Amino acid sequence: MAETEDFLVRELHPEDDDIFKEPMRKRRRSDRDQRFRAFPSVEQSALKEYEKLESRTRRVLSNTYQKLIQSVFLDDNIPNSIKYLINRLLALIEKPSLDPIYIGLFGSTGAGKSSLINAIIRQAMFLPVSGESICTSCIVQVSSGCCEQYEAKIHLLSDQEWKEELKNLTTLLHRTEGPGGEEEDAWDRGDAAEEAVWKLQMFYGNGAEGKSYEELLRAKPRGKIPTSRVISLKAEEAGELSVKLDPYIRTQRRDWDGGSAETHIWPLIKLVEVTLPKSELIPEGVVLVDIPGTGDFNSKRDEMWKKTIDKCSVIWVISDIERISGGRAHEDLLNESMKACQRGFCRDLALVVTKSDKLHLPEYLRERKVGNEAIQSQREAVLERNEMIKLQRNKILKDKLKRKLPADSRVLEASELVYTVSAQEYWQQAVLTEEETEIPKLREYIRRRLLDKKKRTVTKYVTEAFGLLLLTDSFSCIDHMQRSRGNQGFHQTLKAVCLKNGIYASRTLARIDLNEAITQPIYEQIDPIFGRIFRSGKPTDGSALIPHIDAFKLSLQEKMTEIGIRNGWKYDSYKNTFLIQEISAILGGLEEHILRKKRKIYESLTTSVQNDLKPCYEEAAQITGKKACERMKDVLRRGVDRQVAEGMFERAQERMQHQFQQLKNGITEKVKGSIATMLTLASSPGDGLYKELADVKSEYKEMEKLHRSLREVAENAVLRRGMQNFLLRMSPSKAGPPKT
Repeated sequence: MAETEDFLVRELHPEDDDIFKEPMRKRRRSDRDQRFRAFPSVEQSALKEYEKLESRTRRVLSNTYQKLIQSVFLDDNIPNSIKYLINRLLALIEKPSLDPIYIGLFGSTGAGKSSLINAIIRQAMFLPVSGESICTSCIVQVSSGCCEQYEAKIHLLSDQEWKEELKNLTTLLHRTEGPGGEEEDAWDRGDAAEEAVWKLQMFYGNGAEGKSYEELLRAKPRGKIPTSRVISLKAEEAGELSVKLDPYIRTQRRDWDGGSAETHIWPLIKLVEVTLPKSELIPEGVVLVDIPGTGDFNSKRDEMWKKTIDKCSVIWVISDIERISGGRAHEDLLNESMKACQRGFCRDLALVVTKSDKLHLPEYLRERKVGNEAIQSQREAVLERNEMIKLQRNKILKDKLKRKLPADSRVLEASELVYTVSAQEYWQQAVLTEEETEIPKLREYIRRRLLDKKKRTVTKYVTEAFGLLLLTDSFSCIDHMQRSRGNQGFHQTLKAVCLKNGIYASRTLARIDLNEAITQPIYEQIDPIFGRIFRSGKPTDGSALIPHIDAFKLSLQEKMTEIGIRNGWKYDSYKNTFLIQEISAILGGLEEHILRKKRKIYESLTTSVQNDLKPCYEEAAQITGKKACERMKDVLRRGVDRQVAEGMFERAQERMQHQFQQLKNGITEKVKGSIATMLTLASSPGDGLYKELADVKSEYKEMEKLHRSLREVAENAVLRRGMQNFLLRMSPSKAGPPKT
């Protein structure tokens, strides 16, 4: 009895009062309909059918789970096979309906990320916009939900995180006199130092930059800091919330000494989450992420910056049309995005060219080299130029992706990788129509990704549930039968780099990472190999991991079928179906496990080099006085040379190999335990498996119908889409040229 109680407490959470109630209640029909408002009627119908399938499947699983729990609740010594069944049911019941799709808008200062989000959600000036200057100061996430109001949560650095930043800021600003009594190199305010002064003055007031770390710890901040470190805002209207949000999101001017409490705590802000009411434009389940700059000086914010990029399944590289060619910042952003495809969850990447209405017509006509037809208007010139840019940049981007990513990567199959948009023209329509601004095309892009993910998720969910119910019902039946910037201020920037162990992230300058620069030649060699190891699809050289797991899955399923035939399972089709389905579920779950480990393996080289060079960085960071910059560089050069001679790269290689070995061992252990228990369950003879189990015949019958419905839903979606396309082709063109 004690064992039973312990199992139920650990595995089944009976402490909840609603343990025998359905774990996830079905939403009201009106709520469900509201969530699909962003989709056209054809897609709404498909989504509703998938939602209905999922909801009914979850209810069937919940009923089965309740029956099994009630049948074993007071019994001792529950066999592992029954525990396995119950835990698998519970895991499927509590499985999230759909993980959010994070779409990262990744661009440099003034590229128009906030303006683009405002246009997509059709809320002009909702996020702060300010021409060419830095406007958005932190990561901002925008999504729609089931709330009735506009809501926002501002997340602040914890007390410990701020103390860490404060120590780094004061160390960076620390000035001493050299041995000869001279102040160190005419200290000019480089980017790093200016930002440090600015933050301290904003948080503590004028004069804070001259105080020590200990003095500032005792100083009282100018603004009130909530103990929860979270500020919640609500408003009935978008404009009202925008006004409240502005001081938290907008980068504060360095020459401004405002007095509002919001601006005083601005240096503490690390993330802002904005939730819109049910939207006709952005479907629930999609999160637009405005990712500013190239990182942050604070290590926690910088880590969040990297993690935010890595969790995005879609990345839009945002670039101003005037900076698209030859810009260093643009190339850096593209490279960082392609790294996210290597190390993170990113599966789709697109280049979004903003401000595409900008064009000086006389200059364009003078340089125009394409076509013989005369350009009649500004609109025609803009559309022609934009089409040329899309063709050129699409080819360039695809070629770069082919060099970096496996040949079967999904992003390489996309016909469109480049979009030319204009948020300004979306509102004004002085030159372009709404369709020609391509804002609607980006909304369609978002809907397509969500619909595709919903379809794949529900199909996998229903198929897994059917295999599990099939086996559960078969055991129940058996039991019943048998019983019944340059050198200016460079030393300050270098000091900041050393303080952060080789990394300096600024909102205005390009990201500096000495560790990455040192390992870049190695990455250039291993990127193709790394891509092949973690590629999907058919293996070509035997090195791909996922295809090997798929091949192992097929081999194991075939072996199970052979064993089943030898053991007389041909009359027990439920066992074969269960084994095949459960093997798919177990091995399919490995892909997410591998993706989570992939980033750690990929970054192990730079992490190893950073750890080895840490003493050099710490030594260099302590240098002050005359010619500090030259002495810091000398310490770093000697430190790198010494570490290389002592085997720094060899150690990095060993650490990466160790990470791969850990992944290998983890895969083996994960598969071994699950499959062993599964085989025990499937191989159990009817007699002696357990006492009489609950009758789940009705649940099995309903699950069988739901499984058959999957094909009908897919076929209906195809028919509706075909009919919609036919009607669109037959209808006359709806958009005429706007005024010129």
